[in-house]
Amino acid sequence: MTSSAASELPGIGEVRAAAVRLAGRIVATPLIESPLLNARLGLRLLVKAETLQRTGSFKFRGAMNALLQLDEGQRRAGVVAFSSGNHAQGVAAAAQLLGIPAIIVMPADAPAIKVANTRGYGAEVVLYDRWRESREAIGARIATERGASLVPPFDDARVIAGQGTAGLEIAAQAKALGASLDALVVPVSGGGLVTGCALALAAESPATKVYTAEPEAADDWRRSLASGHRLANDPAARSICDALLAPMPGEITFALGQRLLAGGFAVSDAEVLQAIAVAFADLKLVVEPGGAAALAVVLAGKIDARSKTVAVIASGGNVDRNVFARALAEA
Repeated sequence: MTSSAASELPGIGEVRAAAVRLAGRIVATPLIESPLLNARLGLRLLVKAETLQRTGSFKFRGAMNALLQLDEGQRRAGVVAFSSGNHAQGVAAAAQLLGIPAIIVMPADAPAIKVANTRGYGAEVVLYDRWRESREAIGARIATERGASLVPPFDDARVIAGQGTAGLEIAAQAKALGASLDALVVPVSGGGLVTGCALALAAESPATKVYTAEPEAADDWRRSLASGHRLANDPAARSICDALLAPMPGEITFALGQRLLAGGFAVSDAEVLQAIAVAFADLKLVVEPGGAAALAVVLAGKIDARSKTVAVIASGGNVDRNVFARALAEA
């Protein structure tokens, strides 16, 4: 995406317009809870099951919102995206539905299920070494060579607005449940989902504090929000949360985050695996490591939530079998 609209800060108007544009194209995923889990935790926990979204993650929202705004010439030329897997699948699926050619740049170590699904949606996949090569540079080169539109995974106003539709749903669903949300915790990589949802809740539930959740080894958002400027992750950092390993917060998303977010939390891989197991046992959800980070924050007691109502987003469910089996075994 090269137009100025893609680089401007979105507002609640863009999020609401995205909700209209996406109506009938996305799943209004449920906001669920477990009375037994609530009793154990001493709070009311509401879980937004984006694992049940098309392609198994929230990423379909932003991808479809962006692609729907391409003109006919841009659609014929195709799109390019770079992603560890969930944005890849979101763009590939949206492109297939709209008849748009798609090329997706993915790390060679991405979970096999994500690579296979991306190809299954008809996209051309280009693999790269995430530790030695720049996905941004590869994506930009391909876009230039083919005259295609680049669809970034998070630093794009249209993508952020699309992700924010999950926040609009959370606010409406919580209200329908008679719940007044004290906090929302959201898994974060580049920041499209958390800032889009923060835009929505600032308008629809202004008393709700919004927090980020990320791996201890890649806690750039927590550190950046505390310092007041963008900080990068250690390039050598590793985590089981493959979906949450962006090198640093996005420019657009951090500009929004500084204004809208209350802070951030970080969790260990062991805490994430425990959250995967709890999601399966208590909520009947299959959640991938990155998608379980927000739930892990609450389960590990990182946020002061006793006697409060807290929502978390289970942002994705595209987990390899061996990782899922490990989580259940170690629980």
